[in-house]
Formats: sequence, C-alpha cells, structure tokens
Amino acid sequence: MRRPVLLLLMLSPLAALPAGAATVYKCTGADGRVTFQDRPCPRAQRQDIVPLADPTPAAPAPPPQPVSDDRDSSPPPPSPAPPPPSAPLPGLYACTRATDGKFYISRNGDPQPYLAPFGMVGMVQTPLARGGAGGASAPELNRGKVTAGLVSDNYVWVQDQCRPMTFNETCHALQDDYEDNARKLRRAFKSDRPPLERRDEELRGQLANCR
Repeated sequence: MRRPVLLLLMLSPLAALPAGAATVYKCTGADGRVTFQDRPCPRAQRQDIVPLADPTPAAPAPPPQPVSDDRDSSPPPPSPAPPPPSAPLPGLYACTRATDGKFYISRNGDPQPYLAPFGMVGMVQTPLARGGAGGASAPELNRGKVTAGLVSDNYVWVQDQCRPMTFNETCHALQDDYEDNARKLRRAFKSDRPPLERRDEELRGQLANCR
C-alpha cells in the first residue's frame, strides 16, 4: 500500500508547475529523494529531463455576427426591366392620295392603281386613262361633250404617289405610332392587351435606333 502513495507524492509536483512549461527537470538527491522543477537541478543532485508536450492553444473566438436591423429587413426594390433589343427600322413611305391629295404613311412603296370617280380626281393627279395606262376617260366616252352627269357617273384609273421616308421622318412616325399604341394599351381590357403589348415592345425596339 505504500508504493501507490509514494508514486502520487512524486507526481504531485508536476501539477504545480506552470501551465506553459515545456520541459521538466527530475532531480534526485543523495538520499534518493526525487523532486520535479522547471529549473535545472543543483550540481549535487542527479538531473533527468522530462519533456512535456506543448499545451494545445486555445481556439480563436468566432468573429462577432452582425446585428440584424429590422429597419433593413425589407427586400431591395426590383431592378428596372432591361430595355428591349433594338430592331431595324422599317421601310416606310410617305404617300399622297390621288383622289384628295391627303398624306398617309405606307409600308408599300408601290401602291396599286385603283378606280376613282372622275369628279373626285380634280386637279390632284392626271388620271391613268389619259396617260394610256388603260381604261377610258370621260371625254372619250362622251366624244368630247363633258357634262355634270358624265363627270359624276364615270370612273378613271388613278394611282397614289409615294416616296421613301427619311431617317428623321421614320423616327417621328414611329414615335407617333408608339404614343398612339400606348393610349390604346392604357384603355384596353385585359383580354385585348396581348397584341398591344407585343406592338409596344416592337416599337420600343425600333425606336432604340433613333436615339
């Protein structure tokens, strides 16, 4: 029963050493007494070095977490919709109606001839019948005797005159078309909106080339 007690007494000085000590000196005196210390033994004592493992460094504390602020918990505003891809400008034509001289815009630069009452033509454009493009003019049908009934009851071939629109004219016409379509879109029922929305996107893509 004495040996366990003696071993406990020999190890107890190790517990009293500083926690950061990496080397322990075992000193044995002339009388056989053993001591452990963190300094070298006196010359009169036998010295043995007992290496110890370095203490495990403490784990670093985790970084502080940012404190959430309820005032900033609202979702960010949605980013604006990207502009539609640009589309080539359409080929538009400025046309003058043969019957009354009114201006209109067309995608067809070669309008087909059509019949119009002779009385509507007036001095706007020479009927095609007089230019030899076919048909008969009123004077030919009446052998040179032009009456009010003849002018109102007979038709002649006429054709509208068109020219390609310039870049600025095309952009101006597309802007007018876009604003007119936007007004229709604001007043349209939900079921009538899809074609107007497609037209709106098409016009915005074409107008992107005008900036």
